[in-house]
Amino acid sequence: MRIAVDVMGGDDAPDPVLKGAIEALDLLAPTDELILVGDAAVIEDFLKDRGVNDSRLHIEHASEVIGMHESPAKAVRSKDDSSIVKMAELGSKRHPRPADVVLSAGNTGACVSAAIMKMRRMDHVHRPGIAVTIPAFVGPVVLCDAGANPEPRAVHLWQYGVMAETYASHALGIQSPRVGVMNIGAEESKGSDLVKGAADLLRQTPGLNYVGFVEGRDLFDGAADVVVTDGFVGNTLLKVAEGLAMSLMRAIAHEVTEHDPELMMQLEPVVRSLYKKNDYHEYGGAPLLGVNGAFMIAHGSSQARTIRAAIRNSRDFVATGVNDAIVARLAEVAHIEQAAGKETA
Repeated sequence: MRIAVDVMGGDDAPDPVLKGAIEALDLLAPTDELILVGDAAVIEDFLKDRGVNDSRLHIEHASEVIGMHESPAKAVRSKDDSSIVKMAELGSKRHPRPADVVLSAGNTGACVSAAIMKMRRMDHVHRPGIAVTIPAFVGPVVLCDAGANPEPRAVHLWQYGVMAETYASHALGIQSPRVGVMNIGAEESKGSDLVKGAADLLRQTPGLNYVGFVEGRDLFDGAADVVVTDGFVGNTLLKVAEGLAMSLMRAIAHEVTEHDPELMMQLEPVVRSLYKKNDYHEYGGAPLLGVNGAFMIAHGSSQARTIRAAIRNSRDFVATGVNDAIVARLAEVAHIEQAAGKETA
């Protein structure tokens, strides 16, 4: 398997990305290749300083970097030799030796734009969506979209439901995933035309286990296995959940220590286990569903262990054949969208 990593993407890149890539070498098979995309001189110096000489590591030089605060589409068009663009080109099936999966912790908007421009969309897909797996007490919940499309149409949310359901089934092993739409209330009369339209399409989709509207507080209570929303709400919800989880862990540790230091020593393994289960660094990257290839997007604040986990998840994503299953599923239910289009024409 060929895995391409954007070395220059991320808040603190390139060091944590390179460290994570090196730490991930023990996860790779002898025939795997890890392509490090970025400033060749920087990469070579980093590897030399640490005495790393592995035949599975390859360097793809990129002379430019797209910053985290740059305009995504403009930067992708103007920086042809940026690490994000070069990585997306490697992920394209038109490349002479395409990578099986690409990974970046860089500018999310630029990643989405580069993926669409260079890798193209799957058949029937209007807008790709980021599918993030959120840990919950009752089991994992897939949230889609988590930041790729902040202004979707109902048909986009419908496709996120279909694609994320397929992802949850194939990659996470969830039988007949329950699909819900994020809304301000569970009642069918509530919500915008956007969420009502998406709900109508999901309700009509054969073989899809649609369970209705889901409120924010229900996300962690097992109301659904897949939750569909727009990229603005999804990304905000995700970051609130990450911040709240870390804050609660710190608060619990502080209060127990203040109350009884010896009790804290006894509870330390439990607190560490809870922290690990709710730590996004353990989950690595999230797939950009709907592009013609495998594109994983990692958190901008990724550490070395985040990148290592993302590389592990990237290999698993490809191995499960999720993309082929999504293509087949979208073709199978395309008549739902076509019928909806005729009704509104």
